[in-house]
Amino acid sequence: MNVPKGHQRLMPYFILDGAEKFVEFTKSVFGAEETARHLHPDGRIMHAEVRIGDSVIMVGNATEQWPASTGSLFIYVEDADTAYQAALREGATAVLELEDKEYGRSGGVKDPTGVTWWITSL
Repeated sequence: MNVPKGHQRLMPYFILDGAEKFVEFTKSVFGAEETARHLHPDGRIMHAEVRIGDSVIMVGNATEQWPASTGSLFIYVEDADTAYQAALREGATAVLELEDKEYGRSGGVKDPTGVTWWITSL
């Protein structure tokens, strides 16, 4: 099987109201690198890709043909407290306060586009 260089076999793809906000959120909170951006004629994101570590997330703006469809992501970070607070500063809302669990320090936030992030550090 061939997979394009820089991609993994399975990648999340979100269609969102405000794909631009999602891209900026991932950059600010998780240090994402934007690796692709293709625009609709009106300047909105048709397709973009962000890389966080070794993972790529694809995103595009919702349209009449493709309505918004959000989901959840689980992410390991170096410091859950720092990432969680950064997410809140970038407009996320808490869905689960940080706490120590058997699998690490973990909490959840919903970003400004409606995607839920489960933030965890070991």
